[in-house]
Amino acid sequence: MPLNRRTFLGTSAAAGAGVAIAGGTAVPAEAHGRGHGRPPKRYSFTVMGTTDLHGNVFNWDYFTDKEFDDKAHNDVGLAKISTLVDQVRREKGRHNTLMIDAGDTIQGTQLSYYYAKIDPITAKRGPVHPMAQAMNAIGYDAAALGNHEFNYGIPVLRKFEEQCDFPLLGANALDAKTLRPAFAPYVIKKLRTPHGRDVKVAILGLTNPGIAIWDKANVGGKMVFPGLEEQAAKYVPRLRSMGADVVIVSAHSGSSGTSSYGDQIPYVENAAGLVAEQVPGIDAILVGHAHAEVPEYFVENKETGKKVVLSEPLKWGQRLTLFDFDLVWEKGRWVVERAGSQVLNSNTVAEDPKITKMLADEHTKVVAYVNQVIGTSTAAMTTAEAAWKDEPIIDLINVVQAETVKAALAGGEYAALPVLSQASCFSRTAQIPAGNVTIKDAAGLYPFENTLEARLLTGAQIKDYLEFSARYYVQTAAGAPVDTAKLTNADSIPDYNYDAVSGLTYDIDIAKPNGSRIVGLSFEGKAIDPAAQFVLAVNNYRASGGGNFPHVPAAKQLWANSEEIRNTIISWVQAKGSVDGAEFASVDWRLTRDGSPVF
Repeated sequence: MPLNRRTFLGTSAAAGAGVAIAGGTAVPAEAHGRGHGRPPKRYSFTVMGTTDLHGNVFNWDYFTDKEFDDKAHNDVGLAKISTLVDQVRREKGRHNTLMIDAGDTIQGTQLSYYYAKIDPITAKRGPVHPMAQAMNAIGYDAAALGNHEFNYGIPVLRKFEEQCDFPLLGANALDAKTLRPAFAPYVIKKLRTPHGRDVKVAILGLTNPGIAIWDKANVGGKMVFPGLEEQAAKYVPRLRSMGADVVIVSAHSGSSGTSSYGDQIPYVENAAGLVAEQVPGIDAILVGHAHAEVPEYFVENKETGKKVVLSEPLKWGQRLTLFDFDLVWEKGRWVVERAGSQVLNSNTVAEDPKITKMLADEHTKVVAYVNQVIGTSTAAMTTAEAAWKDEPIIDLINVVQAETVKAALAGGEYAALPVLSQASCFSRTAQIPAGNVTIKDAAGLYPFENTLEARLLTGAQIKDYLEFSARYYVQTAAGAPVDTAKLTNADSIPDYNYDAVSGLTYDIDIAKPNGSRIVGLSFEGKAIDPAAQFVLAVNNYRASGGGNFPHVPAAKQLWANSEEIRNTIISWVQAKGSVDGAEFASVDWRLTRDGSPVF
């Protein structure tokens, strides 16, 4: 539901087509004058790329404790990617390939959480991170830093860097005091050709400027993150002057040109397309961060007119990008004549036993961890009817979020303001059982890796927000039969884009048209004051514009952290020991028609 729920840009060129590797769409180079005689020397090579792996090694969902599956039947994990990589190397020749990543590697699953917090890699004689082990075994050549690399603090990231056999790149991750690169900006790899002169391939890594906001607690005063375009413009000419024949950028930044954080910082969040457009001398960009599937996309450089190929291989190891380059020897140097890309689907292959065997013990430990009992519940709670009723299980999410924000704002300027909270029915099959509650149960309430923020809104803005949310219900006349199977998801609005807001009371009149459905909106028993100020505990997906809800993205941010909400829920249950719905559950909203309750 965070940025990974953005609409896919295109579809997989290889979906359902096995792993046959075809040549990508080619971009002819500018015409070059060639003399007669012997044919020119040529060389071809392939750069493979992943991004947003988010702690996925196995094709396993630790939140359901079973094999991963989704509606599109995608598979996940580096074990699948490893099989694809081996196939490509067999076809192309290993010496004619490189392997890179575009960031967000060490956060996102309970596997990655376990080795950051439960059995941390930073401990004395601590373990080697499973992602480092798997990526080393696959043979990565470089990886860009993602914003989520900083979630567990710089010491964890530095230890992970130390454990990797390849560099973590971040040309725009600078030391705050010296303004010098805090990580390697680039790496240059040499590929041996049959024609005497090696091909020099430069890989420039760029990360996301939003780290300065999203992980302020971890990086504030320590690191700064200028814009991608600025740093690319600094380094690409330098790489060319160093003899790079091919320049590839690995950018943890989407290609849309938009930013979720408005004008809070003066750098673009999703700048990969701008880098291609503004900085001459780039041949290809591996795109990350947006969790989109972009097999092949071309951006014309404004200065040179050259087309730069971009590709983004979805997320979690679901796809593998292939950049194919055809080079020709001209005037004493290698020149890119053709470049194209495609993606391969990891659901077409089996997991590589080399990876699964190597990390079987780590996997077993994490499975045992997610099945660990963290508390008890006095009664069973389920989301089965939470899409149309105010259910205690959604109240649980909201009370955790509200309490977390209240504690964060305590003693500050906004401590006296009332805290509201939004939550969605993310899964209609989530449940907290009566009796023992496990980590898996608690985490299952929040299957997305969202983090929590606090935004400042007015009563009028909250009303607009609720009206927008209420579009989720199909307009149903008073007296007409109500079929819950047809009541929700109007205009294909997904469950995760319907929010219930706690801390208020209101009716949703589904007999009325969109925009006039919220009735009797009250705070503490009185009609809400349109000018009153409220703090909204809200997930970062919604705060960054996800779902296109009004007001929140532009609202003042009072607080944010990088802890996943699902882990906050786990910690809350552990601290309480017992979950008693009677302590927090209340019916704050209901569906009505002309004043009569629907249920």
